[in-house]
Amino acid sequence: MLAVVKIAGQQFKVQAGQSLYVPHLQGKTGDKVEFSEILFVDNDGKISAGADVKATVKAEIVNELVKGDTVIAFKMKRRKGFRKKHGHRTHYTQIKIESIA
Repeated sequence: MLAVVKIAGQQFKVQAGQSLYVPHLQGKTGDKVEFSEILFVDNDGKISAGADVKATVKAEIVNELVKGDTVIAFKMKRRKGFRKKHGHRTHYTQIKIESIA
């Protein structure tokens, strides 16, 4: 069974048993989360999409805070002595999909 789920404004293709990183979610390690905004479901060739989808995806938070790679934003204007360097690390949550029902 395959589903396309909308989590925090982004779309993810998920299957039962899959582990993935999503934008940071509220909750502690071991908490159960449920996603009801399902866009597409493929159940052994039976496809439903849009308003026809009556499914939910249940997942467990494996790691509540994972930091992504460092992203550097560097700005410079030549011959002016102007330099700005900013950086950040995006926060993610690791979840494991338990079931699609």
